[in-house]
Amino acid sequence: MSRRLVYLAAAVLPFLASGAALAIDYASVARPAILYDAPSPQGQKLAIVRSGTPVEIVLTSPDAQWVKVRDPSGAISWIEGGALSKQRTVFVTAEQAMVQRAASDAAPPAFAVRREVVLEFVSIEPGGWIKVRHADGSDGYLRASAAWGF
Repeated sequence: MSRRLVYLAAAVLPFLASGAALAIDYASVARPAILYDAPSPQGQKLAIVRSGTPVEIVLTSPDAQWVKVRDPSGAISWIEGGALSKQRTVFVTAEQAMVQRAASDAAPPAFAVRREVVLEFVSIEPGGWIKVRHADGSDGYLRASAAWGF
């Protein structure tokens, strides 16, 4: 076994044995921003991401100027740290989904959403639901399987 692998195992095994879980951290894009293939404005520009889009934080540079993120498509790229907000949002992945007035399939509908709609994330609820809020102020419960970013 290589020395590097031994050091890695020695660092990670106590953490795993402690029962601690690794949390996934999300943020949202505060303003339209460019995604790059490297942590530099000289990197290749890959795409423009719209305001409100949730992203998973993969890695943050030591000075927090650049953040490596995973977007809803699963692509990994770099974004300037100042383009991110701590406000949590979710990205609807289902072609069409119903937001219910309560966390139950039997609850009356609050509103319908389509794929790629961004909603404000409020909370995770029992039974596979998330509480969300629409930009117009309407809120309700969405099946967690119909969204990404929480």
